[in-house]
Amino acid sequence: MNTVSMRWKAVGYSAIFFVPLLMPLAAWLGQLTTMINLFAWLPIFALFVLLPIADYIVGRDRQNPERSELAVLEAQRYYRILTLLCVPAYLAALIYSGKYFVNAELSYFGIVGWLLSQGVVGGIVAINVAHELIHKASKVEQAAGGILLSSVCYGGFKIEHIRGHHVHVSTPEDASSARFGENVYRFVCNSVARNVVAAYKLEAARLKKLNKPVLHWQNELLLWHGLSALMCVGFGIWLGFAGAVFFLLQSIVAFITLEVINYIEHYGLERQKLSDGRYERTTHLHSWNSNYLLTNLLLFQLQRHSDHHENPRRRYQALLHYDASPQLPGGYPAMFLLALVPPLWFAVINPRVRAHRKAF
Repeated sequence: MNTVSMRWKAVGYSAIFFVPLLMPLAAWLGQLTTMINLFAWLPIFALFVLLPIADYIVGRDRQNPERSELAVLEAQRYYRILTLLCVPAYLAALIYSGKYFVNAELSYFGIVGWLLSQGVVGGIVAINVAHELIHKASKVEQAAGGILLSSVCYGGFKIEHIRGHHVHVSTPEDASSARFGENVYRFVCNSVARNVVAAYKLEAARLKKLNKPVLHWQNELLLWHGLSALMCVGFGIWLGFAGAVFFLLQSIVAFITLEVINYIEHYGLERQKLSDGRYERTTHLHSWNSNYLLTNLLLFQLQRHSDHHENPRRRYQALLHYDASPQLPGGYPAMFLLALVPPLWFAVINPRVRAHRKAF
């Protein structure tokens, strides 16, 4: 990749900050036009209509950094600072959004739109950025990831994703890998319940090895769930009962958004079981890849998910595109909408699953 292109992409990653700004923008336009209920849906429209259109117009990005550049690229602080700045940016948007929700005279249509909008923004900023942070060894990044996950009541993701999903991905043991023919609604219901339970089991097993009880101050889940409870109580004290309800409902939308993305990332892909009973090593063949430039910039290259699972510690700016990986026909926002209509999803994706299985 040439230097100009790398610099352009470095600037492009800052597009993530536009996402939390959609909430105050929606409020401002609603008040300006006196159509607050309609503009409560603006973030949804921007992210699931305008963004996919722009994504297809801008097109794909197959360029990779040179292998010799990866270590230098990963060491650059700029990229790390961007992810850490997402913590105050998102929390500020959440606080603003909660206050607006309570004080604005929204109809039921506007209430639903505002909650869905904030939840999707949380899925993109809080959970997606947390996903990048919790994979890193730095205690600061680990803590930042936990705070973001706590803001959407999904602290267990920090445990289960690393110690569960990345170990069992694309096998029947993984709650976050959708089976071939499974629709997204069944998947989400199962994955949320199974992942919550799995997180507690994993943390209990870790504490048992340390000869400590589950109810111990070193139980990381108690820390993050306690922080979520504290945030909820804080919203309740500040904004009343409606504030606490807002915090909880936007959290539910956010982690459902995550689980729909999980569905997209691994649907129908399988790791083969070896003769010794273990599964083959996870490679770039076991996750769906999407190389659409605009959404990759906006999502810190989460869509280069194939390389992420082959190299979980690799930072987002250094993730690689592989032509051999199973390829999605669009970016995540477009695939999200497609997944919500199972017959269309199966018609488009199932032939790709079969072709990938046949090829590998």
